Amino acid sequence: MTRSDDQELSAAIQKADSPAWADRAAAGRQLAVSDRIEDLADVIHRLLLDPQDTAVIQETAEALLERKDTIGLRHVLLACSRATTDDAVDHLGAALDCDPEWMTTEGADRLIKQLNELATDEDAGVRDEARQILARLRPRVEWARDSSLAEP
Repeated sequence: MTRSDDQELSAAIQKADSPAWADRAAAGRQLAVSDRIEDLADVIHRLLLDPQDTAVIQETAEALLERKDTIGLRHVLLACSRATTDDAVDHLGAALDCDPEWMTTEGADRLIKQLNELATDEDAGVRDEARQILARLRPRVEWARDSSLAEP
């Protein structure tokens, strides 16, 4: 990481504490794509559960899901498990449910694989959230399988 990268990361961390929701949302987007995401987990978690503005929650969650990796999804599921307000639950759920990756076979397969991996995560909240999503998907998978068996 270069000195410039460190300075940008420091600036984003400072913006995460800004009173302006737009600054916090921008910080969430910037921090979500960082290679040092694990080092930033506390700040990202705070943005995912922003008590003042749901746009911050939405922007941060969407940016994490846009990574298309397990770690981004894990952060969103962890926030879901810790959310204490209806607004946070709704916006985190919307980011997950409306993720355009669900619309492609490749994206859905990747998400299901990641959810299966997270269903055995060390954190009970992450495990439970992953299992709940998989349980909602399973009836559709079983229905599709059963429908294909019934065709002549």
